[in-house]
Amino acid sequence: MMRGVWLGSATRQSLFPSLPLYQFPAPPCRVQCCAAVDAKKLVDLEYAELELNDIQVGGVRVRQHANPFRATFTTPIVPPTWETEFADPTLPLHVDIGCASGRLLMLLAKRNVGSCNYLGIDIREKLLQRSTKWAQELGLTNIHYMVANATLSLDAILMKYPGPLRLISILCPDPHFKQKHRKRRIVQKTLLEALEKHLPPDGQVFVQSDIEEVAEDMRDQFDENVKFTRVHPCGSDMCDSEGWLLESPLGIATEREIHAVANGGRIFRQLFQHV
Repeated sequence: MMRGVWLGSATRQSLFPSLPLYQFPAPPCRVQCCAAVDAKKLVDLEYAELELNDIQVGGVRVRQHANPFRATFTTPIVPPTWETEFADPTLPLHVDIGCASGRLLMLLAKRNVGSCNYLGIDIREKLLQRSTKWAQELGLTNIHYMVANATLSLDAILMKYPGPLRLISILCPDPHFKQKHRKRRIVQKTLLEALEKHLPPDGQVFVQSDIEEVAEDMRDQFDENVKFTRVHPCGSDMCDSEGWLLESPLGIATEREIHAVANGGRIFRQLFQHV
């Protein structure tokens, strides 16, 4: 029995010149696999400056969407001892709510030693344990991670911070699509009240999502609050035709952002200022 032999396109064209050559699209699963591989390379490239490959502490498996209302997160929280967590606790503070792996904040901390402190908050403890080890290995003294539900606890967390609050970022938060789970979303009345209380005039809030409805929900809540205004209103050169920011003011893409764009998605961003 003759075995099948794979012929390259040039060989087939020379043997069968009258037959057109067709290019069949790759199966969806293979396309997704290639996108995932490419996205991983892009993530590694974005965060190469941290040089974490040499100090990895193992992979971490966590649930994609955790419940922020577990009993652990609804009990009163003890704020950090800032003098212990930061070399200079009087520096301006950037808080990243839902910081996930914490690498974006870590890169900012490395680039801004002596000028800004960084606080990453997430409800997935395993991720933050790894983030803390990374920061320690890098010798960073201007970054701290803590496990908490920021929606409920941000006021208590910031109550005794001695420096000014400069920026709050909420980047690609858990979407919680189901109607009954909408109360789990980060931007709620309690969070807005904490931001009104602790952000000084000109303090900023940066939100973004790869899911338009989630971004619209966050944007609308800040738009409806008279204490906040858009830094770049519709019609600005910094925005697209729908009013979304074209670029991140942080200058670094989140891991989720990179994966979403690699798979053909969009990122919806907005920057607000406390007035």
